Amino acid sequence: MATAELLEEVRTLLAHREREGVIGLSERIGPADWADIVPLLSPPEVSALIRWLPDEQVPQLLAELEPREAASILRALAVHEAADVLEAMNPDDATDVIDALPDEIAEHVLVNMEPGDAADIRELLAFDEESAGGIMTPAFVAISPDLKVDQAIAALRLVAEEAETLSYIYVLDPDEHLIGVLPLHQLVLSRADRRIRDFMITDPIRVRADATAETAARLLRDRNLLAVPVVDDDDHLLGIVTIDDAADVLEAAIAGDFLQMAGTDAEAMELRNPFQVARLRLPWLLGTMVIELFAGFVISRFDHVLTEVILLASFMPVISAVSGNVGLQAAAIVVRGLDTGHVQTSRWSKQVSKELATSLLMAIACGLVLGTVGAVWSSHVPFGIVIGGALTCSMLTAGFMGSVIPMLSKSLGFDPATTAGPFETAFQDVVGFAVFLWLASLLVNYLE
Repeated sequence: MATAELLEEVRTLLAHREREGVIGLSERIGPADWADIVPLLSPPEVSALIRWLPDEQVPQLLAELEPREAASILRALAVHEAADVLEAMNPDDATDVIDALPDEIAEHVLVNMEPGDAADIRELLAFDEESAGGIMTPAFVAISPDLKVDQAIAALRLVAEEAETLSYIYVLDPDEHLIGVLPLHQLVLSRADRRIRDFMITDPIRVRADATAETAARLLRDRNLLAVPVVDDDDHLLGIVTIDDAADVLEAAIAGDFLQMAGTDAEAMELRNPFQVARLRLPWLLGTMVIELFAGFVISRFDHVLTEVILLASFMPVISAVSGNVGLQAAAIVVRGLDTGHVQTSRWSKQVSKELATSLLMAIACGLVLGTVGAVWSSHVPFGIVIGGALTCSMLTAGFMGSVIPMLSKSLGFDPATTAGPFETAFQDVVGFAVFLWLASLLVNYLE
């Protein structure tokens, strides 16, 4: 069902106070569908919907929402109701929601929760939210290496409902150090009398709790894992980071990078007031303005050419815009590749060569088209040659700069997403106009 249609149906049901209709609808759609429309409802509509939804769907719905939206809904509930909802959520999701609540309300809710659930959340709150510890869940399954397979399977049945995932079974020594791991299928398919220590995978992949969340997410992606254990400095198992949390981290990182390519910042756009946003973006604009002044200087050096052939000025915006798009496309590809690990600064020549070949093909095609337009418009073939040649050179320059600037920024320790867009465009204008007007000056006698 389309979001617009679902929204209209839900609003109709709420307006006519058809509780049974809401319950019936909840049997046809899932938490992700509810999460799409809840932000579009008014506060009274949200309150009514939460009261009428089946109890088991409310925690699932809150887990699908942004933490601040979920926290807003939680504040509309009675404290004991909010505590019950958080207890039914995975600890890592519940922690995100608690963290989005005002401290006083959060503490009040935690006090009303089951002590064990509240302790899990308090432990997770102690970690930086952008660290592996901040996105891990303590809902993992661990066993002793001395158990036999049939004993381990019997133990799993007792705790399976409390675990976030059973993809891997972790093996701990008596002091809770991580010493091994077993994929669930390997455990199930093994002989009942085999001891765990005899066939477990020793020295499993792990990540430190103070490592960044992106480090954990990339480790999961690069090793094709469904979960990765999180340990402290003494190798005590603290929790696990699951693939769904890793996907959220990488998606947020990529989205933030693309916003920064325009000289913005995702958090600033969402949380800060206009003055703070302007202060964040202004330095990059001033930096590009200084570079663009060089483009103005280049134009002034060739003003006699523009004066003699005024039609040249009509094509300058076209060359700048098309070349700028090529550069931004190249920069976007490289920034995303750097973020996902598919592009590496140590192999910069491979990416630059590929982008130059791609830009050359596009530049020749666009140069022929614009050159033909210029020749027909001016009734002079040399004029078309200048326009087409200038666009071809400018697009090649833009593709090169769009590839190199992000990787150079990364190598120098700067954020490639922040520098890529603004500086690529500015440098491309300087070089593009210089090539354009230089060619025009060489052929000025043939353009009139």
